[in-house]
Amino acid sequence: MTTMNKRANGALSTGARGQKDASIWRAPELSMRWWPVFLRNLLVWKKLAIPSLVGNIAEPLMWLVAFGYGMGALVGKVSVDGTPVPYILFLASGSICMSAMQAASFEALYSAFSRMHVQKTWDGIMNAPVNLDDIVLAEMLWAAFKALFTVTAILGVMLALGISHSPKLLVAWPVLLGVGITFSCLALIFNALAKGYDFFTYYFTLFLTPMMFLSGIFFPLEQLPQMVRLISSWLPLTNAVELVRPLFMDQWPTHWLRHTLVLVAYTVAGFWVALALTRKRFRG
Repeated sequence: MTTMNKRANGALSTGARGQKDASIWRAPELSMRWWPVFLRNLLVWKKLAIPSLVGNIAEPLMWLVAFGYGMGALVGKVSVDGTPVPYILFLASGSICMSAMQAASFEALYSAFSRMHVQKTWDGIMNAPVNLDDIVLAEMLWAAFKALFTVTAILGVMLALGISHSPKLLVAWPVLLGVGITFSCLALIFNALAKGYDFFTYYFTLFLTPMMFLSGIFFPLEQLPQMVRLISSWLPLTNAVELVRPLFMDQWPTHWLRHTLVLVAYTVAGFWVALALTRKRFRG
């Protein structure tokens, strides 16, 4: 028995060393074990669902009312590819993408950081047969779900206000889920790098806020200088708006494949980098 124990301990030690020596950039090692982690987040969140909903939709609705109805009365209509569009419809179709971005980012930053670093929830989960890769995947999907929950509520309000009744909004719903996935992956990169909550200010101030004003949410991109428009065309939020806005106008988006591929590229690269940096953090 002693010999067998020694061999077993040696095998475990070798496996641990192999895991530690493995490249942080190796392919994701995923399984369905992400689901219990996702379900755990859902059960905890159910206790705070109503305050969370109010907090997530209050700000975008204030933007919509203040700018859509207030400034919309002054602006009237704006031109989208030669088609006159009421400003409130123009703003609503862009701001809902912004809401998906913000909801996913907040969850993948502040909430995920609390579970990872402050509460040490991830460490506790890894005592069960769940690896780090599955936890990161679960956090990404959970943040995307929170974004989808938020935009669904906002869509309901927009429908009640009569901003759009396009049946193509059914297609916008899964697109907005994809937007949530994209931005949750990008946010998890900063979650892996953060030493404290203050670090996230850089992400919001230097990345998300400028992108809000360069992605055609508040005014048409044609008003921007050519160089800025070129940069804007490769931003994830711009491509999200280009997919969603035509659906609000009861039209199909042009160049939908390009916009989709840009978002997929950000998603894949973002998740891979976030996973690698998270592995490095837990290795240390």
